[in-house]
Amino acid sequence: MHSRKRILITGGAGFVGSHLCRALVGTGADVLCVDNFFTGTRDNIIDLLDNPHFELMRHDVTFPLYVEVDEIYNLACPASPVHYQHDPVQTTKTSVHGAINLLGLAKRTRAKILQASTSEVYGDPNIHPQPEEYWGNVNPVGIRSCYDEGKRCAETLFFDYFRQHQLRIKVARIFNTYGPSMHPNDGRVVSNFIVQALNGEPITIYGDGSQTRSFCFVSDLVRGLIALMDSSDDVTGPINLGNPGEFTIKQLAELVIEMTGSRSQIEYLPLPTDDPMQRQPDISKARDILDWQPTIELRSGLQQTIQYFSKILPT
Repeated sequence: MHSRKRILITGGAGFVGSHLCRALVGTGADVLCVDNFFTGTRDNIIDLLDNPHFELMRHDVTFPLYVEVDEIYNLACPASPVHYQHDPVQTTKTSVHGAINLLGLAKRTRAKILQASTSEVYGDPNIHPQPEEYWGNVNPVGIRSCYDEGKRCAETLFFDYFRQHQLRIKVARIFNTYGPSMHPNDGRVVSNFIVQALNGEPITIYGDGSQTRSFCFVSDLVRGLIALMDSSDDVTGPINLGNPGEFTIKQLAELVIEMTGSRSQIEYLPLPTDDPMQRQPDISKARDILDWQPTIELRSGLQQTIQYFSKILPT
């Protein structure tokens, strides 16, 4: 019998996936990292490539996958607007066909399977903060719909497989996450601001900067994902994972300028379509059920992220 847990992570060479691979190899599991390198890179997992308990496979989840595993974390999908709007049809396929293929694999191997869903399923919310019971306010035909509706459909599939085939499912709704290994050009606000500040470029804020976001450091999120996967089978989720600390975009910009000692000025640009005004997770379920909450403050998380970007940016 196989004594080590065999864990498949799709999107494992991506930002969150690479941190999850590292954490799970650290627990003594055999980790199979699957990625098509659309947004992930080998650099994110380079330190794991020689580890006998880590394996890398180049594969696109829109095609079926035949492997033997005990647990599946489905993180495959570009997660920043720049990347998911680049090929919106492929984004929807990755969420929907990807979910069908991995649920089929879980059904065949009787593996436990976790879906990395997103706070984007709430759209531009009318309820604040957002609890899991809220059904969202999503535009089905906008430029962000490929991601929002793709992830909503993936959740639907997960719950239908749960009801129809008694699959052991877990659905995590992830709120803004940041930290080392973020893609420098992913267009997300934390990486944008840090890269602009370090390069001495103007810091671009869309709208007046009064919109809010909640930022969760990646190691906190990874702990939450593992806690959800390890929870008892009756815990399906959806469960919000994020940091309830809420900051305006302007506050974030000022903090980054201060921490990088940059001379960058703030520049205001028009707000993109369907950009949510507020984002804050209600994490009472994660606290009660998983005994999980984030512990890393924004300032200390930013410090580690700034260090990472100062190392990788061309000088």
